[in-house]
Amino acid sequence: MSSTTPLSAQFTEADDPLLISPDEAVAVLRGAPWQRFAVLGDSIAAGTGDPSPGYASTGWADRVAATLSAVNPALAYRNTGRIGATSTQVRERQLPEILEFAPDLVHVSCGGNDLFEAGYEPDRLRDNLSAIFAALAESGAQVSTFTMADVWGIERMAPMRAMQPRMTALNDVIRSVAAEYDAVLTEFWEHPVRTRADLMSADLIHFTMSGHAVVASEVVRALAGRLRRA
Repeated sequence: MSSTTPLSAQFTEADDPLLISPDEAVAVLRGAPWQRFAVLGDSIAAGTGDPSPGYASTGWADRVAATLSAVNPALAYRNTGRIGATSTQVRERQLPEILEFAPDLVHVSCGGNDLFEAGYEPDRLRDNLSAIFAALAESGAQVSTFTMADVWGIERMAPMRAMQPRMTALNDVIRSVAAEYDAVLTEFWEHPVRTRADLMSADLIHFTMSGHAVVASEVVRALAGRLRRA
């Protein structure tokens, strides 16, 4: 293989070694108690990303919801993710709607847009994330979240490398808040998907659909790990 060939160009959704098969995903979550699954946050929550040849154009959250629906056909699912949403907007606009939906499993994905704000305030970001996690945990829901991947080793990401320190700090906040509220944490910072040359969409912000497929697989694995601990 040429050194310039994108790693994931070798694969399709049927043979990507980082993916869990649909049947295996259902098997590892069999018996999961969750009946109401919600996702709130930004464009990552919404499933934004460029198409990938050989992969369904389905965001990670919809993939996870499909697996949970296969486990429990009566599953209710709501995703309020919005492109450009900051943690403040998620807290003020999406959190009340999600609490009204009354999920028993909820994933939080926000904070990245805060890093691009001219008046970025790390303390406000931490306060917002803590408040979101606290409200959801107090409702009785199992909270889930994930860290961002260290994609700055990809040559195409050079224009975005100035954001790496802020993203590192965001991940530290996510880990801290997740630990405080016993959230299911899926780690992507050092995940092997981060080295795939065609992982990032043209905007250099969002994963392509091949990346979304990997994210869904890892979230399923993390949820299955929580079930084994129960």
